[in-house]
Amino acid sequence: MRPRSERLAPADEANLVLDHAGQVNVFLVAGTLSPGGFVDADGRADVAALRAALHDRTAALPALRKVLAIEGRHHVWRESEPDLTLHVRETARVAGIEGLESLCARLMTVPLDMRRPLWEMLIVPGAGPAGPAVVLRIHHAIADGMAAIAIVHQLFDASTPGAPVAPARRPPSRRRLRARLGYGLHRIRATLFGREVGETVLLGDRSDNRGVLFLDADLSALETRTRRQGATINDGLLAAVAAGYRAALTAAGEQIPQQLPVSIPVALDRRGSAGNQVGVMLARLPLGVSDHDERLALIAAQTRAEKGVARDQGTLEFMRGPIGARVMDRLARGQHLVGGFVTNVRGPAARQRLAGAPIDRIWPIAVIAANVRLGVAALSVGGRLCCGIHFDEANVPGAEFARAMREELDRLVSASGRVTNLDS
Repeated sequence: MRPRSERLAPADEANLVLDHAGQVNVFLVAGTLSPGGFVDADGRADVAALRAALHDRTAALPALRKVLAIEGRHHVWRESEPDLTLHVRETARVAGIEGLESLCARLMTVPLDMRRPLWEMLIVPGAGPAGPAVVLRIHHAIADGMAAIAIVHQLFDASTPGAPVAPARRPPSRRRLRARLGYGLHRIRATLFGREVGETVLLGDRSDNRGVLFLDADLSALETRTRRQGATINDGLLAAVAAGYRAALTAAGEQIPQQLPVSIPVALDRRGSAGNQVGVMLARLPLGVSDHDERLALIAAQTRAEKGVARDQGTLEFMRGPIGARVMDRLARGQHLVGGFVTNVRGPAARQRLAGAPIDRIWPIAVIAANVRLGVAALSVGGRLCCGIHFDEANVPGAEFARAMREELDRLVSASGRVTNLDS
C-alpha cells in the first residue's frame, strides 16, 4: 500500500527552494553538556542510551518522522521511521569550544540527506569543560525558529512550559487589508529594486570557509538595563550587533555608513500546519551614532513602530510559495537592500536536560543566504542570552565583529552578569 502523503505548505516548500549548493537552509543549535543521564562522571557519552531515550520522543514528534517525496509537480511529506543509528551519532573529538565552533561552521555548508527525515543530532566529545556537546540540525522546510525551539523542547527533557507562541490577533478589518496590500507592494518593490547598502565587504559571493563564534550574556541584567531606557532585550541585542558591524567595517578599511539595514524575522500567529509562519522586519542600525544610549534609543523607536506592522503584514510576499522563492533566490544574489540578518528567539526560562544530562549553554546559528556574508542568531534560554555569529571567514573580519559585540553587551549588563567570552 502506498504510504499516506501530505503536501508541503507553500511557505515550507519555499524554504526547500532556498536549500542548494553554498546555502544550507537549516536551523542549528549547539550546547555543552554536564555529567548526568547518558553522560557519565568522566564526561563520556553512552550514545546507545541516548538513542533509547529519544525513541519515544521522536515517535511523538511528527515533524521528525517525515521524508520528502515528489508527487506530480509538488513535494509531499511521507511518514518514515527515522533510523536513530543514522540520525543520532557521535563525531570525532574536538578541542574545546573553539573546536565546537569550527565544527558548527563546517556543518553550515553540509546539506542534510534528503532521503531521510530532515534532522540529525550529533554528540561531540571534547567540546565542553565537563562533558561533550550536542549539535541539533533541523531543516527549515520543517520549522522556522519558533517551531524549531518547540521541537527542541519536546525532544529534550521538558520539565517546564515550552517556548511561548505569538499572541493571537483579531482578524484584520477591510481597512487593514487595504493597508496590507499597499505595504506588500512596497515590500515587493524594495526587494526587487531596493539599494540602501553600498558596495561593502558584508555583501558578495560567499566562500565555503565559514566561521562561527559564540557569546552569551546575563538575560536579567540585560533586561534591567534596556528597560531603564524604554527598550527591550532585542533592542539591546541589535545595539550590540550595530557595534559589531562598526568594528568589522573599520577593520575592513571601509567608511562607516550612517545606517545599515538588517533583516529581522518576526513571529506570526501559529495557524494551520505550516512549519514556517514568520514575518520580516527591516531595522536600520544607526552605525553613524557613536553615543551608546542614543543608538539604543534610536533602535528602540524603530522596532516599536515596525514590529506590529511586520506582524500584520505576515510572511514576506516572495516566501509565500516556491515560485516566489525561486525568483527571490535568484535576485537576492545581487541585492543591496540589507547588509545582514539578525534573529532572536525566546526559549524556555529554565535550563534543560538531554536524556538526563544537564545542558550548560546552548547557542543558535543563523543561516546566511543570498549574498549576505554575516548573520547573528540569539536564543533566550535558562537566564542567558546566547548568541551565535556565522560569517564568511574568507571575506569578513568576524573576530572583530564578535569582540565589539561582546564589549557592547558587557557594557549593557551589570557587573554581576558580564558577558562570557567562550574562547578565552
